[in-house]
Amino acid sequence: MAMRAALRCLSVNFSPRLPKLSSAALLSATRLANRSCSQRTLTVTSGQCAALKFTEKHEWVLVESGISTVGISNYAQEALGDVVYCGLPEIGVKLEQMDEFGALESVKAASELYSPLTGEVTAVNKELAENPGLVNKSCYADGWLIKMTVEKPEELEKLMDQAAYDKFVKSLEE
Repeated sequence: MAMRAALRCLSVNFSPRLPKLSSAALLSATRLANRSCSQRTLTVTSGQCAALKFTEKHEWVLVESGISTVGISNYAQEALGDVVYCGLPEIGVKLEQMDEFGALESVKAASELYSPLTGEVTAVNKELAENPGLVNKSCYADGWLIKMTVEKPEELEKLMDQAAYDKFVKSLEE
């Protein structure tokens, strides 16, 4: 599934000067692009989903089918260093936007985690109990923290997209 999405992303960025596809290949590509999972767009340079939204506390959120997946940004995991412990909430916990829901501890520091949206925790990444380093190795994929419902979709509009977050991070480094 991820490979298909990456290939779809790559095909969007090809130059129009490339040779034309045969009608069979074009039909096949059109069917692939029209699949229901094609709502996500990927950027080739970062490999991250363009639908990610970010908070000023460096959490990211991706909403799919009314469920949001939450994690920390690459900037945050690099600043923390090697994560050695993840304290996450129980399933069923109700959170308001910007409520503290857990903590990450690393060899350098500890950092609280804040909910980017209002909702109820529906899943916790249990892999992090055994392997908290997944947050460092794959913060946008295997290192996700929690999944939660989205009670107030309008809160998403107030979060930063990738470009705004990159600008925000640059301002912190100046």
